[in-house]
Amino acid sequence: MDDLHDPHALPRTRGLHGMDHRIVSAFRACGADPRVAGAARVLSRAGEHGAVWLAAGLAGAVVDRPRRGAWLRGTALTAGAHVAGSVVKRVVRRPRPAHVEPLVDTVGRHSFPSSHATSAAAAAVAFGALGARAVPPLAAAVCVSRLVAGVHYPSDVVAGAALGALTARLGARWMTGGPA
Repeated sequence: MDDLHDPHALPRTRGLHGMDHRIVSAFRACGADPRVAGAARVLSRAGEHGAVWLAAGLAGAVVDRPRRGAWLRGTALTAGAHVAGSVVKRVVRRPRPAHVEPLVDTVGRHSFPSSHATSAAAAAVAFGALGARAVPPLAAAVCVSRLVAGVHYPSDVVAGAALGALTARLGARWMTGGPA
């Protein structure tokens, strides 16, 4: 049966919007595997309000005493990026994907940009500059988890990651103790 005669088929939309729908559908289908769904849920919960990144930054400040200030400033940059993403989200007000069943509950109903991706990318840039090698791959996993969970379009995640990386990159000199 082709899409024209299948009552459950999504309408074929074109352009970025259509590609966004198809990609999130494909990632969400990966969540049919209970192990993948479980990982997506854990990563989504850990990234809520940037919690995992704030905890990582504070832990870095405790463990790496000589660079405590840099860790705390990196944590502040990560929190600031998260806030910036939340502000943009309230301005844009793009609805979350409605064509897939979400794996997780969300705090809000708007999806652009992904605040999880914003704080994850900011932490990857900031803490990665301090040598935290585990942060960038974990940040990437949090970003992908939002697609598998079915709560963001790929363009939400890409925009959030770009905003977070840019925020952290702009604050990098301040973070490492140089002039802002």
